[in-house]
Amino acid sequence: MLVDSRRGLLVSGSLLLGAVVMGLLVFLPVTAPAVQSVDDAVWRFAGAVENEPTTAVATVLSWLGSAEVNWPLRAAALLLLAWRRHWLRAAAFTLAVVSSELFIGPVKEWTDRARPPGALIETTGASFPSGHAIATAVTAVGLVLVLAHPGPGRWRWEVNAVVFTSIMALSRVYLRAHWLSDTVAGALLGAGLALGWPALLMAIRHQHDPTAPTS
Repeated sequence: MLVDSRRGLLVSGSLLLGAVVMGLLVFLPVTAPAVQSVDDAVWRFAGAVENEPTTAVATVLSWLGSAEVNWPLRAAALLLLAWRRHWLRAAAFTLAVVSSELFIGPVKEWTDRARPPGALIETTGASFPSGHAIATAVTAVGLVLVLAHPGPGRWRWEVNAVVFTSIMALSRVYLRAHWLSDTVAGALLGAGLALGWPALLMAIRHQHDPTAPTS
């Protein structure tokens, strides 16, 4: 899955730390007003540029980040990995998905951040972190890691995965379903989990069997 599991752990840790830092910035009394002022400015900008074509595109992008799309893709990937007998990859992807899903609900309940006013689509639950951003990052980044072979081709797919996750997250901000900081934290968390589990499992395997293949 990864050429260098140690580098993967380092990058994953940096992404997860970034998500934690964003959460602290959002909720610590000393930094919360500054973050909210940025979120408010982005919210006002989204309202100022609102138009029907952009709303239609944003709604489709938001749907692409929904459970209705993510879960079938995840199931298909796991079936393919099982058919190929890539058990370590299947385990890494499963752990990334399960840990992300177990994380979303409790954190939303604990933070209980209000959604932005004037949402253009129906929303449920608290705002922080963005479940759409977490799920899309886990699925998009995770699928590339477990399905694509290491090399230049994978890097292109990873860039595409990151770009898609970012655009989807911004669609949620445009639709006023989330504050910008919700989506940034969610994307960092999802990408960190998607990268961290493969890196951790590979590091464990290498510790027990140094001759094991790196991919």
